Amino acid sequence: MESNFVDYVKIYCRSGKGGKGSMHLRREKYNPYGGPDGGDGGKGGSIILRGNHNYWTLLHLRYQRHVYAEHGGNGGRDKCHGTDGKDMYIDVPCGTVVYDAETGKFICDISFDKQEVVLLKGGRGGLGNFQFRTATNQAPRYAQPGEPMQEMTVILELKLLADVGLVGFPNAGKSTLLSALSSAKPKIANYPFTTMEPSLGIVSYRDNQSFVMADIPGIIEGASEGKGLGLRFLRHIERNSLLLFMVPGETDDIKKEYEILLNELRQFNPEMLDKHRVLAITKSDLLDDELIEMLKDTLPTDLPTVFISAVSGMGLNSLKDLLWKELNAESNKLQDITSEDTLVHRDKDMTRFEAEIHAEGADVEEIDSVSEEEIDDIEELDDFEYTDD
Repeated sequence: MESNFVDYVKIYCRSGKGGKGSMHLRREKYNPYGGPDGGDGGKGGSIILRGNHNYWTLLHLRYQRHVYAEHGGNGGRDKCHGTDGKDMYIDVPCGTVVYDAETGKFICDISFDKQEVVLLKGGRGGLGNFQFRTATNQAPRYAQPGEPMQEMTVILELKLLADVGLVGFPNAGKSTLLSALSSAKPKIANYPFTTMEPSLGIVSYRDNQSFVMADIPGIIEGASEGKGLGLRFLRHIERNSLLLFMVPGETDDIKKEYEILLNELRQFNPEMLDKHRVLAITKSDLLDDELIEMLKDTLPTDLPTVFISAVSGMGLNSLKDLLWKELNAESNKLQDITSEDTLVHRDKDMTRFEAEIHAEGADVEEIDSVSEEEIDDIEELDDFEYTDD
């Protein structure tokens, strides 16, 4: 059966082009000198990414290969403004990273609910001939075309956001631990690579507090080079605040297995080593007290360690206390983000309006004159409207 967990999609996006300005001269029976009254074109719709906490995968975008925003309407007579194109919103789960499919360049990161990022900006509408009237040119016979649309193909890549990420080899007990600490129901079986997709669980703590734990599919030696499940799930570890390394107590060399896991993370992304780490020795119910004391002398000394058993419940409360302490110690792991600071759009060469000599939003009365050179530039634009009258 096909999995519902989709963490990678490629979508072609296209914003709307601006509407053309109208070149119209008013003619009425008792008003022979009506003058220009062509309206402005409408603005094209934009493509906007929006964070939505109701989604946890990109499944809803799997078969949506094209996203188009509406074009702006053309201006009309009587200074009628063209309709603005409707913006197109793409809802994505929190933790989605966006890249340019052609260049691989990072574009933006959707990290919290209702965050909005303008991916492609719609084209501006062209000015009608009413905007170009002056004392010396009372019947301008030209209008602007709308700005062209923007287009690009983007890659949406989901990286799970969690407080604690479980890192370990297959059958290290990650899924069993998650099921014991939360209400999550990951698949558990006695064979490697039982977990084929990440699972999230809410771990309850004291005083009605909680934190999110992520079960990442097992890593093997060489995963950073694509072996096993390879790079497909390694990237999910990047978005975790704290890494819980899990090594079974029955392993011959616990320290060596920990170093292998650490090296795979280093090869994939060296910045992962800056995260807080905790080591959990799993399946400790199979060890007696004397063996546990002997193993303590062989464990790594650069991180806190706890012996646990998800089956018997041994050490689970101590583990939660330790994780909560480490999470609070990493108080500067997140930066304050506001939606006002995250509005970005892709830079792209656009058709410039050489005849627009006033700042956007200025009053029409502020236009004093339009030079002959600027009029020549206007005539070079495509889709220009003229009249012989």
